[in-house]
Amino acid sequence: MSREQRGPNEKLGAVLALAGISNAGLARRVNDLGAQRGLTLRYDKTSVARWVSKGMVPQGAAPHLIAAAIGQKLGRPVPLHEIGLADADPAPEVGLAFPRDVGQAVRSATELYRLDLAGRRAGGGIWQSLAGSFAVSAYATPASRWLITPADSSVARDVNPSEGSGAPLKVGHSDVQKLREAAEDARRWDSKYGGGDWRSSMVPECLRVEAAPLLLGAYSDEVGRALFGASAELTRLAGWMAFDTGQQEAAQRYYIQALRLARAAADVPLGGYVLASMSLQATYRGFGDEGVDLAQAALERNRGLATARTMSFFRLVEARAHARAGDAQAAGGALKAAEGWLERARDGDHDPSWLGFYSYDRFAADAAECYRDLKAPRQVRRFTEQALSKPTEEFVRSHGLRLVVSAVAELESGNLDAACEQGVRAVEVAGRISSARTTEYVKDLLHRLEPYGDEPRVVELRERARPLLMAPA
Repeated sequence: MSREQRGPNEKLGAVLALAGISNAGLARRVNDLGAQRGLTLRYDKTSVARWVSKGMVPQGAAPHLIAAAIGQKLGRPVPLHEIGLADADPAPEVGLAFPRDVGQAVRSATELYRLDLAGRRAGGGIWQSLAGSFAVSAYATPASRWLITPADSSVARDVNPSEGSGAPLKVGHSDVQKLREAAEDARRWDSKYGGGDWRSSMVPECLRVEAAPLLLGAYSDEVGRALFGASAELTRLAGWMAFDTGQQEAAQRYYIQALRLARAAADVPLGGYVLASMSLQATYRGFGDEGVDLAQAALERNRGLATARTMSFFRLVEARAHARAGDAQAAGGALKAAEGWLERARDGDHDPSWLGFYSYDRFAADAAECYRDLKAPRQVRRFTEQALSKPTEEFVRSHGLRLVVSAVAELESGNLDAACEQGVRAVEVAGRISSARTTEYVKDLLHRLEPYGDEPRVVELRERARPLLMAPA
């Protein structure tokens, strides 16, 4: 469905000409972006002609998909007003703000929580209703504001009677503890079953039903700090799960709000952890240089504050970004520093609970991925062997990712049989979890095996992977 404007949409026509996209090309891009979000769209060149020449405005997610498609071609975000569609649903802006004021930060976060559930009921969640493209530039303002002021001066809150009816909700430490327990449960399920598992998908609902009313309640500065910290952990987890299931736009919004909540909590290490998550997303999307900046922002504010294990993880994330950017020397230096910090870690250190996953096994696994990106198969094999040396019943997804990296290393070393053997093991693990990221790793392995497509072991691996690749996202 569309509604008509007055006269042609000259702005859209001008930007299409600037981007060098034909009517048919735009229609194809919009349909493809919609399909990635589970939407069935059938726009064609005639549809685009109506948008441009008659000023018709497509409904639903289409205006934002149009902006995303053009933005991908131009290599920058394209706001709706630039293409003459500013009166479309403004929902895609939700979650991208990093307010200076604490009250506005609460509204920004809770608005995102509410919108996500509304999207789910409509058939798809935030990643369909908020259809803008991932833009690494959206992290620039949050990172810089956090670096300048990593903690708010006060977060105590009294409820204004005009904000709702009835007595204000008085928040206490017991309420906060429930959120922390929910975060701990979610971390465990996510590691074992993947971000797309139904248990993990309960996190956005927990944010809406449990966290939002508390954030909008009344609390002292002490309780408020704890509340913001617990909410930040859950929000970061929602972002991580969205990232794992391939919903990059949703992940970006959750991460931005998690960083703002961590600032309100005055929890600098947690803020660094959110920045590290942003860095991993940017690196995964191919923005290595920006990934380096985000990891170094996490490091800079945590000098003298974070534990040795925490600093080790931040340096490891920095190494991942350097490797993706192709800087072998910088990656090697960051890996050495990460290993040094890890050697300094002691059991008695007061490490944050959210860092429970990090050990030498995880260090070795990420080091292997660094050397994979740097095309150093011997080093990949060495670190992968260390990463796979212990059983990982609790971290099933990580085990699957490590198996794929091991298969790539074997292939690049000329060991086709070993690569296929590891690939079969990886496919078996991937079939037990719900993780688009793991599936993408398997797809990458199969792509690397295409030159050996007629080999029996490769054919067998491809057949074993078929159900995984055909499963709905």
